Order: sequence, then structure tokens, then C-alpha cells
Amino acid sequence: MRYGIVSPVIIANPRVVNAWEHDASIDAFAAIARAADRLGYFHLTASNHVAIPHAAAPRRGRRYWDPAVTLGYAAAITERVRLATYVLVLGYHHPLEIVKRYGTLDVVSRGRLILGVGVGSLEEEFAMLGRDFAGRGAKAREAIRAIRTSFGKREPSFHGEFYDFGDVTIDPISVQEEIPIWMGGRTARSLRRAIELDCDAWVPFALEPEEVRDLLVRARETAAYARRTRALEVGLSPEPPLDPLGEPQHVHDELARHAACGATLLNVRFRSRSLEHHLEQMAALVELVGPSS
Repeated sequence: MRYGIVSPVIIANPRVVNAWEHDASIDAFAAIARAADRLGYFHLTASNHVAIPHAAAPRRGRRYWDPAVTLGYAAAITERVRLATYVLVLGYHHPLEIVKRYGTLDVVSRGRLILGVGVGSLEEEFAMLGRDFAGRGAKAREAIRAIRTSFGKREPSFHGEFYDFGDVTIDPISVQEEIPIWMGGRTARSLRRAIELDCDAWVPFALEPEEVRDLLVRARETAAYARRTRALEVGLSPEPPLDPLGEPQHVHDELARHAACGATLLNVRFRSRSLEHHLEQMAALVELVGPSS
């Protein structure tokens, strides 16, 4: 099992945010990134929203730091921890924008990028940005193919229904020729996308582990799963946030439950009263389960 941090401070989802995060600064995020690096966590995350419509704020929150800028900063102050977009909304970006921006991040991080992507579900934000919500699924599938084809190439080309490019140069090119791609979502359709597009991982949210287990059982019986060229990792996000200092046995049992249902990656949040308490919780989880394998 590998463990990553759903970065606090830079996202303030009302469902899981700790009170101290509301007034925390870049210094708090830096301390958490350095601790994740030092303690052996596999990755830390940044998510993607451009501007949250007020009607959606009660369920989404209002704070989402830009992932490219934030993870670029994290790259400069860490050495080992991987940097994951969790997740980048494909419909908000042209594939070449993603290849350029995050290929550059892969360069400045010396090959530590993980590209978590999703189709997106906030219709109001799509409308505000002038993007097509109804056709986002088909465009996302093609975008992943275009991105996969283009990373690691100075002169990428792709010819599809929605995206068509060639005779262009992207410089710098990513350190990793094959960037790990994680597919987000919470439906059987998102799992099917992850399988059929040969993504490295499926990282659903807001599903119980047993629901994930049942979806995986059915998916592994399909012809599309048999055609895959790589193992499919499964990344889950235990909720509510973990309290390894206060409830070590409960945390141990929850992690075992997620692993038994198919999780190979965990994106973890912690219950905490302050930055110092959050750092203590990070250390306590590693003491409980060991560093990421």
C-alpha cells in the first residue's frame, strides 16, 4: 500500500476542512510538503477548479489553489514525494496546454509528476468558462489519448474528432516519457474509462470501499480489462479524516478494510487542531503503518 496526502490549506472542502486551515498560509503548506517528503509519503495532491460559483460553494468550498503553481512550488522544496493533480478537469484545458504546463512541472520536479484527471461535474463552472458540459465525456476520452501520445515528445501530433494538431514544438518536454495517469470519478463509467484508456489508476471519491470492491469485481470480468497492458491501481480516500494519534486501532482497521476492498493507494486526510497537530498526525500514521512501499 502507498499513502499520499490530500494537501490541506490549499483546498477548503467544507466536508473535511479543519478549522485552523482557513487562516493558514503558504508556510503551512510548505511545512506539510516537507514533512511528506521526509516521512516517505508517496505523493501529495492539488486539485483543479478555476472559480467556484456561489451556488456550489456549500458543497464544493471556495478555495482551490492553482495546481500547476502550487505543485511547482512544492517541487522546489522537496526531493522525493511525487506531485499529483487530484484531479485536473480535462474539459477546462486543451491537451497541449496540459502537456506544456505539466510537462514543465515534470521537468522542474525531476520526473515526479502524476497526472490525475477527471471529466468534471460542476456544470455551472463549465458554463462560466464557456466549455461544453454535455459532450465532456467523449472529449475527455480523446483528450487522454492526445495527452498520452504527446507527453515526452518535442514534436507531438494527434488527429482526432475534437483535437487535431501537428507540425508544432513543445519545449521543454517531460522527463517521464510515460506520465502516470490516474482517472477520477465515482461511477462505473469512470472505472470503464480508466480500464479502456489504459490509465495507471482509478481514483474514485465519495464511494464506500465495498461499493468499489463490487465495481471492480464486475470490471475485471470484462474483455476490456483483459486487454490492458498494465496493472490498474486503485486509489481510495478514507472518510472521515483519520486520527492516528487518537484512534490508532480504528485507523488500522479502516486501512485494512480499504485494502481488502482493492485499494493499492490511499489519499489521506487528517483530523487536526493546528499545523503542529497535523504534522504529528502525519508522523503517527507512518509509525503505525510504515512508509509507503
